[in-house]
Formats: sequence, C-alpha cells, structure tokens
Amino acid sequence: MNNINILWVDDEIDLLKPHILFLEKKNYKVTKCQSGTEAIEIIDSQNFDIVFLDENMPGLTGLETLAEIKEKKANLPIVMITKSEEEYIMEEAIGNKIADYLIKPVNPNQILLSLKKNLDHNRLISEKTTSNYQQEFRKIAMNLSMVNSYDEWFDLYQKLIYWEIELENIDDPSMFEILESQKNEANRQFSKFIDKNYEDWFKSPDNAPTLSNTLFKNKVAPHLNKQQPTLLVVIDNLRYDQWKTIAPIISNYYKNTKEEAFFSILPSATQYSRNAIFSGLTPLEMEKQHPEYWKNDTDDGGKNLHENDFLNHQMKRLKLGHLKHEYFKITNLKSGKQLASNFKSKKENDLTVIVYNFVDMLSHSKTEMEVIKELASNDKAYRSLTTSWFKNSPLLDIIIQAQQYGFKLLITTDHGTINVKNPSKVIGNKDTSLNLRYKTGRSLTYEDKDVYAAKTPNTIGLPSINMSSSFIFAKDDLFFAYPNNYNHYVSYYRNTYQHGGISLEEMIIPFVVLEPKK
Repeated sequence: MNNINILWVDDEIDLLKPHILFLEKKNYKVTKCQSGTEAIEIIDSQNFDIVFLDENMPGLTGLETLAEIKEKKANLPIVMITKSEEEYIMEEAIGNKIADYLIKPVNPNQILLSLKKNLDHNRLISEKTTSNYQQEFRKIAMNLSMVNSYDEWFDLYQKLIYWEIELENIDDPSMFEILESQKNEANRQFSKFIDKNYEDWFKSPDNAPTLSNTLFKNKVAPHLNKQQPTLLVVIDNLRYDQWKTIAPIISNYYKNTKEEAFFSILPSATQYSRNAIFSGLTPLEMEKQHPEYWKNDTDDGGKNLHENDFLNHQMKRLKLGHLKHEYFKITNLKSGKQLASNFKSKKENDLTVIVYNFVDMLSHSKTEMEVIKELASNDKAYRSLTTSWFKNSPLLDIIIQAQQYGFKLLITTDHGTINVKNPSKVIGNKDTSLNLRYKTGRSLTYEDKDVYAAKTPNTIGLPSINMSSSFIFAKDDLFFAYPNNYNHYVSYYRNTYQHGGISLEEMIIPFVVLEPKK
C-alpha cells in the first residue's frame, strides 16, 4: 500500500475520472472537491500528502486557493494544473512555492511522475545513490591497492569526498559505514605512501607536488598583475570536504576556473604550514634566513605574528615588490565586519590577502566547549556547521563585494583537520611539544607502527630544537596520549578535531581560482 492521500481540486472533477481510477489502481487514495472554498474547509479537517490544484475555477481561483492553503499548511506540496501558459501565473505559483506545474491536458503518467518526484524523491535518490556507490566501491578498493603517486592520491581522495557528501543524504547508514571503513583503509595506505616518499620530495623538489612552501610561487604568483586586482583568501584549517560544501554558495558570484589540490607540509599545523605559504620557505629555511621571525614549538610568544613580514620578503624575492598589496588577519567577528565595511578601499590594491581564522577557532573550541562537541559531533555535522557559518559571515560579504569590483578570487587553506578516535601512548621529557598529532623533543618513546618518525628533521625541511631532537607524526586517526592520567586524557580528547599529523584530511587541501561573474 502507498498510504498516500491526495486532494484533487478541480471544478470539472468528473472529467478526471480516468485519471483518478488510474491512481486508485496504484493504491493512492484520492479525495475530490470542486472549488477552492471546499478545498480549504477539507484541508482544515483532514491530512493530505499532496494537492493537485486547478488554476482556472469559478469563485476562488487556483492562485487564491494556493495562497490560503499555504497559510494553513506551509509544507504541504501543491501541484498547480492549468490550461494557461501565461507567464504571470507561473511566476505567481512559483513565488508561492508550488511543488510542480502541469499544463492541461495532462495524462495519467504525468500525474504519476509528479507524485514520485515530490513524494518518492528521497527514496528514489537514496536507492540510486546506494546502487551507484556499490559499483564505485569496487573500483575505489582496486585503486587503493595500486595508487602510487601524489596525483593518484589527489584523484582518489576527491572520489571519497564525493561519495561521502552523496551518501550523507540517504537513509541507509550501512552504506555510510562501508564508506567510513574505506576512508580508514585509504588513510592507512596514505600514511605508508607519505612514510615512503615524503623525504624524497625535499631531496628532489622538481619531482615533488606543490607543498605549502612552493604554493605562492607556483600557484599564486602567476595570477598577480596590475590589470586585475586579486583577492587571496586563506581560510585556516579548511578541509577539502568543507570547501566542497561552501563552493555552491560562492558559485552565485564567481565561476570556478581551476581547482587543484596541494600538500600541506608536516607538521600540518598553522605555525609551520601557514608561515611556509607566506614565506615561500621551509621551516628550516625560515629559521636560518629569518631568525627574528621564526619561533620553534618550545619558544615563548605567538608563532604566527610575522606572516605579513614573510609575505613582503617573498614578494621582493619573486620580483613582485612593485605590486601594491595589503595583508589582513581576521580572528573575530568584529574585525571581519570592519574589513567588510571598508573593503571598497581595497580595490586599488593589486593583491589583497585575508587570513580568516574562523574554522581553526571552531575546530579548537570543539575540544574545549561541550556545545561545539554536540554541534560538530562528526564530519557531516562539521561540514554543516561550516556552511552555516559561511552563509552568515563577513567573509561572504567581502567575497560578494570583491565580485562587484572585479577581483579575481583565490581560495586556499594551510592544512585540514581530522576527527581523532584512537590514542597512541608516547613518553617525552618536559620540553616535548604539546600538540596531539605531532611531537618534537628529545628521548621520545612511542609505538613505531603508529608514527612517521623524522629522526633527522633537517631532511624534511624542519629545524631541530637541539642536537638530539626528532619529530614524530601520528598516522590515521590516532592522537598522542601520555601514560600519566591516561584514561581521563583519552576520554577528553577522543572524537575531537586535531591537526599536525598524517591523513588525507589534514594534508591534501584545495587551491581554487575563481573569476567574477559579470
């Protein structure tokens, strides 16, 4: 049984008997009435799943009846049926949020299609999505066993993100669980890939992917000129899947001309990766060339206070010093609103750089605040929260203004983040760094299988705090925990978003080029 109740409103309802018999044979229940006034009375006393409404009736017109029904039951789907193709009727009906619009004469199959589209829509999409993923699952599993280059990892991760976003909207949690297990396996293989290849990227930069320290030179600089102003937005801690959920909002104002992935350097943490973007240098080179700006983990003071200084030096080094540029860091709502209200004055710049810290604050506050733990309890909720923030943020206002002033828009991030699930024991001395996804210090004791260890940090572009310091990076969804007060520590940090280690979510991140829509 369908158990679907239809109200059909038409002053010539008797002429529709064949249509109604057709629906009743398919187990739909149809209630008939011949005027708008009668329909409004019936709506008050009975529940219906959908209404078929004739536009041209004596007394209350279809449009007037539509408005009355919507006042009473705003979410009830209404299909308008009319002889007229006049544009104003269509516009009025659409403005009142009709579910569908059919032109007489209609045949029974058109009615059936409209019913399925409006009432079976979610089920049909769910079944098709599940079927398509089941076919794709085998391909992804096969690719996982063979992937062996950074370009192949970019492609594979894109596929996983696509299916994750598709499957989150269906009613079959088992499919989502299968995808989760496939993502976990992908991260295990990706960690092995990084373990095997990461050091070689620093030995042979020509054979390496674009990394944080080469992003500006390789991807940003080619777009800079005096003919068109450029807005570079670095949204801190923006995962690739989060980018995919805010991209449709931006597409109202900008067309995406190029979308690429690049790798965050290790540690995939702000003081390393974002400083590397603005300096165009590895952390080791920053320490050597700009000791006045660089701070190691154990040094006192802010670690990202000199991004603009690093940018100025890089612009000069790349012979871009003649371009007028400004840098802004937005760390709270007030400073975001202030920049939005003054953005018009930036149209004279050749390059305007904005670092927007909201996503980073969100992910860190999730660890500390129970309300955020509830709002972002998993990746689906985390994406939803990011989208909700972006729709109402001063950043969107800035992007809309940039489109109006003809700015080219470049959007990127410094690293992503991963929901950590499992602890890995580590022991270090009092000088060991505090991050949950990487550690640097002397005499570190750890589980070999859980980490990528850099015993000679210089070989991967990292400075050593002292002669015997090493780095370790957590793989997969692990986080480091000390044996002291272990159970409390683990329960506090489990299922929080962290970064600094090795995972697809932290290291493979977007760089997008967009041109303003005219």
